[in-house]
Amino acid sequence: MRAVDVAGVRALLAEAVDVDAPQPDGATALHWAMHREHVEIAGLLIGAGADVDAANDLGVTPLLMASARGHGELVGRLLAAGADPNGALAGGETALMAASRAGSLEAVSALLDAGARVNVTESTRGQSALMWAVANRHPAVAGALIEQGADIHARTGTRRRVYNMGGSRSAGSASRGIALEEVVEGGSTALLFAARSGDLESARLLVAAGADVDDTAADGNPALNVAAHSGHGSLAAFLLAEGADPNAAPLGYTALHAAVLRGTLRDRGVPNDDPVAGVPLVRALLEHGADPNARLTRGTPVRRWSHDFAFMDRWTGATPFWLAARFLEVEMMRVLAAAGADPRLPSRDGTTPLMAAAGQGYNRGGGSAFIRDRRDFSSYNPVESAALGSTIPAAEERLAREAVAAALELDADVDAANDAGDTALHAAASHGMNSVIELLTSRGADLRAENRRGQTPVALAVYADGIGGDRFAREDTAALLRSLADAAGLADMETPAAAVAESAHPGQPHGHPEARALTNPVSATPDSVAAGAALYTTHCATCHGPTGRGDGPLAAATAAYGARPSNLADATWQHGGSDGEVFAAVRDGIGPDFAMDAFGGRLAEPDIWNLVNFLQSLR
Repeated sequence: MRAVDVAGVRALLAEAVDVDAPQPDGATALHWAMHREHVEIAGLLIGAGADVDAANDLGVTPLLMASARGHGELVGRLLAAGADPNGALAGGETALMAASRAGSLEAVSALLDAGARVNVTESTRGQSALMWAVANRHPAVAGALIEQGADIHARTGTRRRVYNMGGSRSAGSASRGIALEEVVEGGSTALLFAARSGDLESARLLVAAGADVDDTAADGNPALNVAAHSGHGSLAAFLLAEGADPNAAPLGYTALHAAVLRGTLRDRGVPNDDPVAGVPLVRALLEHGADPNARLTRGTPVRRWSHDFAFMDRWTGATPFWLAARFLEVEMMRVLAAAGADPRLPSRDGTTPLMAAAGQGYNRGGGSAFIRDRRDFSSYNPVESAALGSTIPAAEERLAREAVAAALELDADVDAANDAGDTALHAAASHGMNSVIELLTSRGADLRAENRRGQTPVALAVYADGIGGDRFAREDTAALLRSLADAAGLADMETPAAAVAESAHPGQPHGHPEARALTNPVSATPDSVAAGAALYTTHCATCHGPTGRGDGPLAAATAAYGARPSNLADATWQHGGSDGEVFAAVRDGIGPDFAMDAFGGRLAEPDIWNLVNFLQSLR
């Protein structure tokens, strides 16, 4: 049988061999006929009395094999010979489920006619044949199952898993400071499967049969948001037309946020062939009353090393317009603005749409670093040089300039600064986008604006040699900024070398008068310093290193997603060097430019003062 020798099979059957003789794994000749999908040999074996319900060591019967292959004729022959239509694997998978997943209407119809139970569920996740048909986009099969009484309201089981909630996308997902949350998964109906898979025709059948267009999964997410987040614009538009709520946001984002996030992408760099994806879905949502100024309230789950379309926690507060600006979706920006979107509303950290378009919070690494594209997906990027790896592609810079121009036309504040003090000009300089710099300065951007580190835009005209590597000046960008300053009559702009030095370390510490006024109540005795050293080893050395030079095991990871840990052996400390300022930095944490945890909730004040005494001993 394995050789598909029809004549040989006939000859052996004529000799009255044992037609059900199994292999060591329990497979019989009839199993092999199903594997080869050979109708003639299957007929010979069945005619010779082969056991149509024989199971191999995994419990797989010939009927299950034929059903999984969607071979309607073989399924029909086995059923006619008495095969059990309701036999199942140990996990509960039935032949009807397998045929539904394969999309064979002929096989499904034969099984239903033979008495296959339509609402049986498998035991792993509680999924039914209808769910499998819809998940695999087989509307004809879904229709047949619904006609035979498939339960359109049945739900899958639920489980709880811990996720990184919109933090880092790669190895840093387990880093300190990344929000983790236990998330409920499952509880999906067939309509929710349709929303996720994009099976529009099955969705029509389900809604006609009484499915709720606002049906929600166990986590509370409605079908409309699932469809939009999954990139299925046509299905989302159908749900809208059927009355789905366009402003539901149980997970912190609306369908409009999701439509902007996905744009016209099916996957990273792969276009979506759904004609309603992107701007058409944004228009449809707005026409049905979607709020163009809804704010993102939290991040969404991110799998490690994934390419998920997730909402980053650092985007909290973002409106759909903000996201469109960040993703350089110029037409979306204009459509949203025409519908009443406020082009100035910032995200939680004060980053405006203009700054997002100019590249604020967008990282490109040099060398073999992990970089993120405009939709913030991680990808390995081996390049010939750090300079090349940190350069925005020309086509992307042109889009960035268009998005920045659109934001300015819509009355964006060119000198708005976020909580870190960075402006759109700081962002453009950090990426070396000279055309964007020229546009911003032509609209009055302040070349001398200082962020909270005391850095002007020219100080950010640098790039790094890989993760946490040496920093080099972008000579052309620094020269452009100096020439623009000269033309504006501004003197004493930094040189490229000074830009590198300033970006690596401020000349003067920040002023924190309230913290400076705090008095250290703990004397810097050897015992206090020793106690502080023990606390430092436990809580600080992983980032700052054993001697405080910013070279701990996590230093490279923090550099890839923000800034390197401070060099505590340096004479000048960025956040001030008085005992009170050091105490406040440890107690309250440091952000948003570098996410150092606040330790006020973990360490008692005397412990923090002991730590201060140890840190002062490092200088």
